[in-house]
Amino acid sequence: MKTFKPSTIMAALISSGVAFSAAPLYAQESPDTSIEEVERPQEDTLERIEVRGFSTSLIQSLNQKRFSDTVSEQISADDLGGLPDVSMADALTRLPGISAVRTGGQAAQINIRGLSGDFVFSTLNGREQVSTSGSRAIEFDQYPSELISEAAVYKSPKASLIEGGIAGTVELKTASPLAIEEQHKFSANMRGMYNDRASEVSDATEYGHRLSFSYQGKFLDDTLGVSLGYARLFQPSVSTQFIGLAYNGQVDVDGLEGDIDGPADCLNCELISEGFEMQHKGGEETRDGYVAAFEWAPIDTFTLKADAFISKFDSEAFARGFRVKLGGINAGITNPVVVNNSVIGGTFSRTDNSFTRVELVNDDNQDFDSVTNLGVNASWEISPDLAVQFDVSRSSAESDFRNGLLWSLVGEDATAANPVFDENVQISYLLNGLNLPDIGFNQSDAFTDLDRVMVSKYGIYPYENKDELDAYRVDFQYYVDVPIISGFEFGYRYSDREYNNDRSVFEYGNDSAFSVSEPPLQLTSDMVEEVNWSGDFGYFPTYLSVDLDSALNAWFPSGRPQPVQTWGPGAAGVINGPGTGPATAWTLQESGDVFETVNSAYLMANINTEIGSIPVTGNVGIRYVKSKQSSTTLQRATQLIEDLETGTSVEVSDPTAGAQNITDDVGLINNFYRPALISHEYSDVLPSINLNFKLTDDTQLRVAAAKVMGRAPINRFAANASTTIETVTAFQDRDSGEITLSNPTARVSGNARNSPYLEPFYATQYDVSWEYYFSDTEGALVVAGFYKDIESFVEDIEIEPYDFEANGIVIPDNVSVPVYLTPEFAGQEAELALDENGDPIFITVPTENGSYSTAVNNAEGGYIRGLEIAYTQIYSMLPGMWSGLGVSASYSYTESEIQRTLGDGVYAANLPGLSENVATLTVFWEYEGFETRLSSRYRDAFVSQQVAVNDQVVNFDEELVIDYQASYEINDNWSVLFQVNNLTDEPTKSYFSSEEQTGTIQYFGTQYYLGMTYQL
Repeated sequence: MKTFKPSTIMAALISSGVAFSAAPLYAQESPDTSIEEVERPQEDTLERIEVRGFSTSLIQSLNQKRFSDTVSEQISADDLGGLPDVSMADALTRLPGISAVRTGGQAAQINIRGLSGDFVFSTLNGREQVSTSGSRAIEFDQYPSELISEAAVYKSPKASLIEGGIAGTVELKTASPLAIEEQHKFSANMRGMYNDRASEVSDATEYGHRLSFSYQGKFLDDTLGVSLGYARLFQPSVSTQFIGLAYNGQVDVDGLEGDIDGPADCLNCELISEGFEMQHKGGEETRDGYVAAFEWAPIDTFTLKADAFISKFDSEAFARGFRVKLGGINAGITNPVVVNNSVIGGTFSRTDNSFTRVELVNDDNQDFDSVTNLGVNASWEISPDLAVQFDVSRSSAESDFRNGLLWSLVGEDATAANPVFDENVQISYLLNGLNLPDIGFNQSDAFTDLDRVMVSKYGIYPYENKDELDAYRVDFQYYVDVPIISGFEFGYRYSDREYNNDRSVFEYGNDSAFSVSEPPLQLTSDMVEEVNWSGDFGYFPTYLSVDLDSALNAWFPSGRPQPVQTWGPGAAGVINGPGTGPATAWTLQESGDVFETVNSAYLMANINTEIGSIPVTGNVGIRYVKSKQSSTTLQRATQLIEDLETGTSVEVSDPTAGAQNITDDVGLINNFYRPALISHEYSDVLPSINLNFKLTDDTQLRVAAAKVMGRAPINRFAANASTTIETVTAFQDRDSGEITLSNPTARVSGNARNSPYLEPFYATQYDVSWEYYFSDTEGALVVAGFYKDIESFVEDIEIEPYDFEANGIVIPDNVSVPVYLTPEFAGQEAELALDENGDPIFITVPTENGSYSTAVNNAEGGYIRGLEIAYTQIYSMLPGMWSGLGVSASYSYTESEIQRTLGDGVYAANLPGLSENVATLTVFWEYEGFETRLSSRYRDAFVSQQVAVNDQVVNFDEELVIDYQASYEINDNWSVLFQVNNLTDEPTKSYFSSEEQTGTIQYFGTQYYLGMTYQL
């Protein structure tokens, strides 16, 4: 081994950390053959620990971590097959510094070192993956643990890793058939499952199952390998929940002046909630996963491998119960309970100006997702000193999510010819923080009365996403026998990605009253079922659940309408349709394509030397990245002209600005827009260094530094800007002729929440890891620290008032509003007011600049820093049967100076996904074929999204999830197992700005598994 004695300057750089400048952490898209595999064998043979049982997987993971050239965490195949994990999301959360957000009681997306999924980059077999989520964060619950042979989390990057992850890079691997020791290998896994909370939800499925089969074989004198696998999951998805809605209103409810805690623009005001929901949720989830690989090695120096991974995840879910709308600032509020300037209780009554109501909801959601990853890789050792790999891959994902709703309201008499909504609504409630609230309704007796309850609205809102990525890569490794450097790696990668989003809609009826033009449906006994609450929720009132198919068949006897992409008859610019009705131009404006091309190249030197008597290995390199992102959009192409009759400005189509006739799915033509493509290009240089100092035979110290970048979610590049003009209504008194306006002006608002001009997140990061591997027993103690200096974030801002004209957005100076006669009775069909000539009366209303929402790269970064401790030990020194006892534990502490306001008035001291304290503990014992283990995962409070009517950002409370497993090997082929997931039925609990503003209280149930495994 060469000895390197650094110069005084180099020693100063090393000691100061300047030599460890920054580079990105990115997903490795390198082929299966790494530089270590093509380098010449070293003189020193690495000692590896070999044991059997569950311990094997733990020690194998430690070995992979020990001899890695970066700061990383590893999971072996035995880990994935043995832990009670439904998906890779659960498996990854057992690693230090990694946590997950539970969706439907199950981990889906992961957080690494306090950063959410948007900061995590992921690969499969070294190749970038697209996602069904519409972002860059893959949904790990789509990846069956049975089909993944290895997983690694790279916390420090190197130049050969694909750029993209500020938090870390997760690399998943499927099996390589020529790597197995056996000639043929077959396994089958069968498990039945039961959810103990499903019995509380009417019509919910209680039982499910997991099945998996895999085969690996070698043929033609071990030159041809075949690997095939299939895994199926069918499980009930149930929960019982209370969800508080955002505190988005402010009104003075206590009559006190000068409340010092009031909102800045209303110092006397208190915050009031939009309302709350109480729901039973049920449904079924089915996931089918397929994996295949064919590997051909006709000679020792050449390998050709083709592999495929396919996952289809279908979910059908329903939500039944109540949605309570308190009615906003115009509701009648009595006996308010105010804590920290928030109204957490009181009695809300409907007034003439409020929309206070209780909706009986029957939501029906369907989600059909698929992920396909295909790749071909050729690895050629050209000479003992030079190797090359070529890789071609395609990753695609499709998601068809249909959010359907069927809402009912209480009427005065459902049997009447013209039924009238019952406006006598009173809602009393008192929130209890992170416990269930006290509630009461004056209409509760009517919630099960067929003579009162009527279906008032049906709606369906599909989100269809497609995401496709083609990538091409070539990598070289060149071994050299020179001081300090043992070899070089260099390569080039090109990727081409296209993301498409399609929106559509169908709506019928009204959710705040009974519509005259689209009348409500009277229910019959064969359409409904009375549903009671039980357990902790048992005091909530009984309600009617409605069978969706029966109700829709009765409401639409000629056939159920389907959602369409349409301007809507009321949209500005429609030239061949009526001017009334809801404008749904957002279905076209929020639909479109995003394109992204990336060219990247890297050069990396592998280090193998000594400083004094200390062996030093590692790498130093640089990666260059050039990115281009583009988005289709519809841009306003209009001009203002003077109407000679009225003397006002009128907005009209402008063909000279590119305006075109754009036809929607129902034939409506709009000529106010022109299609356009907006593009943005940028380039980055990303240096990195990783050094590993072998202090003793059992102790090593790693140091690393890098500049890293992570692109914004792919759906945030969509240029779907839109402007809307507030609808103003005018009514004329039948007796006096006086005209009353709902508003004196028509406010103009705009939304460009996404933007193709968004640039990546950037950070400079530093890592230190001290690792001690036990010599007397199997295990290790690892202490690691990290520091990330993040430059900026993508942030949504709202500018009010916004000068639309100064920013090139054409808006009319005024709008013409039709005048209607004041109705003589509730539910009367609207009647236009006429002048003396019998022509409709219109009144001119001036426009006013309102708010404009957009996304920007802010300049408010900051640090994230933390400490991680991991301890694993198998107590083989204990006597007899206790020698199979072991512990694997980890703890991480993460803090940040970054503070952000995250929508709906939620002030979050932490970044989304950041829990200051995260811990895992697994205690296991093995003895003569019997194995048992208890695993726990803890994370304290963090910020993320909860889903109600719309996504809401909230603070989640701490949670501790405990799983248990026991198994017994009957013989070499057969084993049986018993598993319990979420042993204590740990709920999800959240709140808005503070705990008295209740967010989510959601229970998912405990899942029990019983099954067997066969191996041959």
